[in-house]
Amino acid sequence: MNGEGPIFEGLRVLELATVLAGPSVGQFFAELGAEVIKVENPNTGGDVTRSWQGAGDDPANDRPAYFTAINWGKQSLAIDLRSAEGQSQVHELVRETDVVIASYKPGDAEKLRVDYATLQGMNPRLLYGHITSYGPDNPRAGFDAIIQAESGFTYMNGHPDGEPTKMPVALTDVLAAHHLKEGLLVALIRRERTGRGSYVPVSLIQAAISSLANQGTNWLVAGKVPQRKGNDHPNIVPYGTLFTTQDGRYLTLAVGNDAQFRKLATILEQSAWADDERFATNAQRVIHRELLLPQIQEAIASWDRDTLLAQLAKERVPAGSVNTLPEVFSLPEAQEILLKNEAGTMTGVRNYVAGLEVESLNAPPSLPRNPGSME
Repeated sequence: MNGEGPIFEGLRVLELATVLAGPSVGQFFAELGAEVIKVENPNTGGDVTRSWQGAGDDPANDRPAYFTAINWGKQSLAIDLRSAEGQSQVHELVRETDVVIASYKPGDAEKLRVDYATLQGMNPRLLYGHITSYGPDNPRAGFDAIIQAESGFTYMNGHPDGEPTKMPVALTDVLAAHHLKEGLLVALIRRERTGRGSYVPVSLIQAAISSLANQGTNWLVAGKVPQRKGNDHPNIVPYGTLFTTQDGRYLTLAVGNDAQFRKLATILEQSAWADDERFATNAQRVIHRELLLPQIQEAIASWDRDTLLAQLAKERVPAGSVNTLPEVFSLPEAQEILLKNEAGTMTGVRNYVAGLEVESLNAPPSLPRNPGSME
């Protein structure tokens, strides 16, 4: 950073959040230099993700892959917030804290005396980021799988002849985390100008709905209910469809304009496509996708994947391979964002992509054995 310290050096963040959305926001601040203190309940074994061991995790380790993914660089403080002593400890911390990240259901923070109104009275400059499932007025508990279903993502995902399908990652948690990061960054700028703190609420359901993008406007503007199309794009062809090459591997195309389509036709030795009125423009390709896509598959089937990808790249036709995770993490772009321990082995992935070196970032903390102690 050109000799300067980390951008958030000197900033203190108090994390009163669990699972994925809130903790990933805490890690974002930790990676950029903030002091992040994660408050965990010793009576329940801490953040529930400490018990979410995967097939390759050590059952005796309280830092499985899931927990590790979003808790780098933090300190863990064991506090029972149901006790007056625990609440007093948090209140003392809040007086010297810049940002609180909470993920309580509406009403729960008030019971524990860690709600915004209570804490802001102790620190008027406090920024309070609050992630809920359905907003500050709906106490219903929500989980990513449910939010994906209720926000329309599950209905739209899958093949036309198959059932609706959930995304394989906690998509709505990730989206809500990004929304909260943005909100808190704006609130920090506002505080610099006014000296005042802010309450920054984000809900999983609204983060998901606001991320429907063109699929949402397909209904709101055009009155068309988006249906499952597998990997196909509703407004662009060929875009997202998977094709199988001669060597049994998959690739996908993202042909966004007619000039790219003409290049694709030339590479596949199907120049007539560009002159066919059914395929010459994207609007016509959308209408005639059922006729065009099988022809593209037939042409691609005579190529090896890597040979075709190289030719497409040469002509600047957007295309990519369908990678397994081992292939993903061998990419140079992935290597750049991997965190490494002293032995140089891979131990985690940063949750942001920026040209910043992360120095002295602590490993995810173990849960302290005694209330009031910090790891």
